[in-house]
Amino acid sequence: MNLKARITEDMKAAMRAREAARLSAIRLLLAAIKQREVDERIELDDAAVLAVIDKMLKQRRDSIQQYEAAGRQDLADVEKFEVQVLTAYMPQALSEAEIEAAVAAAVAASGAKGMADMGKVMALLKPQLAGRADMGQVSAKVKAALARG
Repeated sequence: MNLKARITEDMKAAMRAREAARLSAIRLLLAAIKQREVDERIELDDAAVLAVIDKMLKQRRDSIQQYEAAGRQDLADVEKFEVQVLTAYMPQALSEAEIEAAVAAAVAASGAKGMADMGKVMALLKPQLAGRADMGQVSAKVKAALARG
């Protein structure tokens, strides 16, 4: 069963169980997936669905920070619940050591010599690590590895 079908089945289960908050979060996710499919006129594969989920997770985390800074804990709690629901569809996150090993392997495979080659390294890493690591952290690790030379 692909990821999109699993999400749809979870939506049906949430409807049957009358879990309104969970159902709402899953419907938001399916709407975002459908919007991207309509915009790009394609059927999304699992990797593209993970990219949509990752983007939604970033948005939720930003919202949580803003709501907490504004003293709106009620809204922050709603966003935290949505993060929990969305995180369930993400693959297991990689450890720091696994990320560093992947960065070292990509630097070696691309033959990168300096900061000018960062794009090559990131192009190799993005498909491998998408959804399994924060790409901002990966980028910082690549910069550090390239700076060491």
